[in-house]
Amino acid sequence: MEIRFLTGQLSVSPQIASTDIEAIAAQGFRALICNRPDGEGPDHPGFQEIEQAARAAGLAASYLPVESGKVTDAQGEAFGALMAGLPKPVLAYCRTGMRSTTMWALSQARHMPLPEIVGHAAAAGFDLKGVVRRLVNGGKTPVEVADASHEVVIIGGGAAGTAVASSLLARQPGLDIAIIDPADIHYYQPGWTLVGGGVFDPRITARTMASVLPHGVQWIRAAVAAFEPEHNAVILDGCRVIKYRQLVVCPGLKLDWGAIEGLADTLGRNGVTSNYRYDLAPYTWRMVQQLSRQGQGRAVFTQPPMPIKCAGAPQKAMYLSADQWLRERMLDKVDIQFCNAGAVLFGVPDYVPALMHYVERYGIHLNFGETLASVDGPAGTAVFRRALPDGGMAQVTREFDMLHVVPPQKAPDFIRVSPLADAAGWADVDPATLRHKRYENVFALGDAANTSNAKTAAAARKQAPVVAHNVLALRGMAHGEAHYDGYGSCPLTVARGKVVLAEFLYGGKVAPSFPNWFIDGTKPSRAAWLLKERILPSLYWEGMLKGREWMARPAVAS
Repeated sequence: MEIRFLTGQLSVSPQIASTDIEAIAAQGFRALICNRPDGEGPDHPGFQEIEQAARAAGLAASYLPVESGKVTDAQGEAFGALMAGLPKPVLAYCRTGMRSTTMWALSQARHMPLPEIVGHAAAAGFDLKGVVRRLVNGGKTPVEVADASHEVVIIGGGAAGTAVASSLLARQPGLDIAIIDPADIHYYQPGWTLVGGGVFDPRITARTMASVLPHGVQWIRAAVAAFEPEHNAVILDGCRVIKYRQLVVCPGLKLDWGAIEGLADTLGRNGVTSNYRYDLAPYTWRMVQQLSRQGQGRAVFTQPPMPIKCAGAPQKAMYLSADQWLRERMLDKVDIQFCNAGAVLFGVPDYVPALMHYVERYGIHLNFGETLASVDGPAGTAVFRRALPDGGMAQVTREFDMLHVVPPQKAPDFIRVSPLADAAGWADVDPATLRHKRYENVFALGDAANTSNAKTAAAARKQAPVVAHNVLALRGMAHGEAHYDGYGSCPLTVARGKVVLAEFLYGGKVAPSFPNWFIDGTKPSRAAWLLKERILPSLYWEGMLKGREWMARPAVAS
């Protein structure tokens, strides 16, 4: 927890956790303001959780959510009104503290000299030059005046962004590259399934962003607010402007926790959990163990409409949980329900027979066409919308002792409202070259692109070298055009020690990487489990993120 002093009445900080509240109260703070929308990232608690802990500690808590980089004058006024009514001193927080600082600055524009506002922010480590330009330019940011310019700008320092940067530098050492990402931590998200299954310690899935980004890349720790592709410019949180010659867009996607009524109020409590969040995956394992201690109960696992990140992950959580109950000889006392908004168990038919074997082995009840609509944690009930054959909808209420939720997912807000988006809000690219369909110097890959492949780290591993080659070809530093074939992989953990290794291309064409005598992906195997547990994490950290394109060299058309 890094608290930064702005004035005698206000300090700001990056995202806090409920476990920080006691220490915050001990430092004398009497009120909190949350400026970060729920569901903005995969690693932070919702406001309801913070508010509950704050009240228990005697602190007031207010919620004024603001999208990154989109602080309005009205929100600045609202922040000032909150400050006027709250007991002092106040701690305001968002992802980094920048939004809170920006709103404070706007609220003080008529009450404090501008140099003093900028000075207070600078002393706390925040650069408000962009806000100054906004105030003196009628609320508009002149993109003609850039804070910085780079040859290649990459949006997102996750799996895709880091891999692209490393692949570019492996081909062209010394290339001027900037990665824009406000996060301090880089997560190996495929490992969270094994955290929820009691196999991995969550700490091994997280490393500092500074330790992961390739040497020589400039890291701009800020959030993107908007794109101006006609001006080759990116607008950042705080209204700063970064210009580029080539742009690579790969910020991941947004987990829309708020789309399910009541979910934010009960996540991490009342048996409601999700392996899609770093801090909740350990709770999944605790709930599996708790159900074992109870000796009976109902476990409900959900899957929302596509597209989602790693379409097999909802099932992985279910199979590993069921396997644990089987090992403890209480599986027959657990009612396992899988509520899937889709119409099939898995999108590639070749792998369904192996999965159905485990569905039957564990006695799992399949409920297709059911979408989670609301959750009442204290009551232990979840309401689903069920699609009827005649096109109508019905409601189904299910009781639970454990509820594993996978939230609906969509492109980040700054992508959906940008010129880069297609009608559904995803970055609109050619599925083979990953170049934008309208802006030739813009590329996109990973979860935010509108390609039809599975949204997995394995897909990003194959996409990154394609983008790296095509960026350099556009710059005249490489020959030919690299193509991505839609490869995706999903190691389906059907039991502890057994994995069905699904690998496929565009159109669901099966594409195994290994000979059948070693790993037959259509059957569960110990070898595939060892690959998932021991090989893939090292391949991720030491291969993919370092530009080593093992088994990922792209096909290049002359």
